[in-house]
Amino acid sequence: MTSESVIFAYSADQVSHLTGLSKRQLSYWDRTGFFSPRYAFENRRSPFSRVYSFKDVVGLRTLSILRKSYRIPLQQLRKVAQKLSRQMKEPWSDTVLYVIGKEVHFKEPDTQRVRSVLTGQYVADISLKRIANEIAQESEKLKTRSRAQFGQIERKRSIQHNATVIAGTRIPTRTIWRFHKAGYNLKEIIREYPTLTRQDVAAAVEYEANQVKRA
Repeated sequence: MTSESVIFAYSADQVSHLTGLSKRQLSYWDRTGFFSPRYAFENRRSPFSRVYSFKDVVGLRTLSILRKSYRIPLQQLRKVAQKLSRQMKEPWSDTVLYVIGKEVHFKEPDTQRVRSVLTGQYVADISLKRIANEIAQESEKLKTRSRAQFGQIERKRSIQHNATVIAGTRIPTRTIWRFHKAGYNLKEIIREYPTLTRQDVAAAVEYEANQVKRA
């Protein structure tokens, strides 16, 4: 439903009902210049001298929520209104507002970043999707091995509890040996460990065979 399909002019009584704000509050905000109705007579004492637009009611409902649900002081909202009015005509109905720690924030139209209206401090934007992509990219790098590591055996304390592994991987030579003893040929072993080369498998088998001879 759009504003064109609903009432476009509201009396103070209707606004009070729709927003939860008292007529006294509406009158005070109008009188002090905080929030005046779009359609108003110069003489506010005459009947129906204050007529509100649909966007007025949206803005006033927003203010009602900020005051009652988030307990934001009126003085702070006045300052927020002054700041926002420099960038938009109707700040309480023209943009999405965020409340963080009782501070009003908004999304900048140009940058789409959320920042505090009063302090100008931006909200930390932690994109889980971006982090996941970065981790995926870094994970791919971990799989990358230099050609000098092909067919080499190494032992590192930080890998597989100091077990002997194929260089540049976390694959123990003993695991490859078990596949070999179980009757797997070279191609079948590589099918189980696609990151390995023929040199890797051959080196692992040779290493473990020498260990058995020494035992």
